Amino acid sequence: MIDGFDLDRFVEATLAEDLGGVADAARDLTATACLGPDARLAAVLDSRDAVVVAGLPLAVAFFRRLDPDCRVELLVADGDAVAAGTDLMRVAGNARALLAAERSALNTLQHLSGIATLTRRFVEAIAGTGATLLDTRKTLPGLRLLEKYAVRMGGGTNHRMGLWDAPMVKDNHIAAAGGVTQAVSACKAAGLSNITVEVDRLDQIEPAILAGADRLLLDNMPPPELREAVALVAGRVPTEASGGVNLQTIRAIAETGVTFVSVGRITQSAPAADVGMDYWAADV
Repeated sequence: MIDGFDLDRFVEATLAEDLGGVADAARDLTATACLGPDARLAAVLDSRDAVVVAGLPLAVAFFRRLDPDCRVELLVADGDAVAAGTDLMRVAGNARALLAAERSALNTLQHLSGIATLTRRFVEAIAGTGATLLDTRKTLPGLRLLEKYAVRMGGGTNHRMGLWDAPMVKDNHIAAAGGVTQAVSACKAAGLSNITVEVDRLDQIEPAILAGADRLLLDNMPPPELREAVALVAGRVPTEASGGVNLQTIRAIAETGVTFVSVGRITQSAPAADVGMDYWAADV
């Protein structure tokens, strides 16, 4: 589903966390006490709010890990924008297994759908400006690939996945290296390309470009300063605005002519979507 993501390991570890160290439905004290081993259940997962859906295949994986024979009917797809009250999927199978997997499935679906929903709001806020919305590395440890997948489902674009796949020379690199020229030259000497350089003042733009920056990160500049920065760059390299971006400010930032706007809050602090699982039938 997601390149580089170990779905089986994630599902196993998440269920084990909820079931006392092992992914075994018999560890669910309540369901085991209330229901016989052959009890059956059908349930529906539905959204209580208007959301952009992300994470349905993971929810399915949780249910099928504890009941490989469960029947699943997907009613929408990841990336779909749905109204409040929309049924997302139906699942039917062993009651103990489905109830043991419920919380893990919902937690994941709620979190990823929350990210996709907030991302879509930011994307819509800059529609028509020509700017592209980017995410950042502000993700929960261990969940980056999932959270960046949710950003894509919301219509956003992934920035670098980590420190390993794209160089970004930031203020502390510049200070430690002795200057922007030294830092960028060292990156080029190491064989790196597509080098982004962070600047937070207008007088840093020309030295960064002359040093060989392939892209400029314009950090914490208000819109008037961003417009001036874009004019100074004059299309020589792409520009990225970052810092102080929220739903109230992003339109004005995007209208300055920057190529990209990066937003940490879409992964760092997106509220979870309200998705629930409700009893549908017992005899299935």
